[in-house]
Amino acid sequence: MNSFIPGSASLVEELDKKLLVLLRDGRKLIGVLRSFDQFANLVLEDTVERIQVGDKYGDIPLGLFLIRGENVVLLGELDVEKEKRGESGRVPMNEILKLYAHEGGHSAPTAAAPQHAPGGGAAA
Repeated sequence: MNSFIPGSASLVEELDKKLLVLLRDGRKLIGVLRSFDQFANLVLEDTVERIQVGDKYGDIPLGLFLIRGENVVLLGELDVEKEKRGESGRVPMNEILKLYAHEGGHSAPTAAAPQHAPGGGAAA
């Protein structure tokens, strides 16, 4: 029996699914939801930061990531099949970082200087 009320906001149904998480600072993180708590703090595994510049995008690998719930603006499940078909605009990490800097990005995104949480992961 499920321990949550149907129709209520619950992350239980999202466990072990690949999610896109939009943060307050505008970053977009993609990873597999492994855990959460009553404050909506999230643990994502195999996390990447998705950087989009025009019609091109690149992913910066971040690994295991702890996201503080107050920083989450929205999250949703990714369609893995659609993600595989959308490879046409994908560019290597170093190229997307150059494009990002050229388009007016102030500095390289989180991959350049991730904040490491105790235990070897990173935190947002």
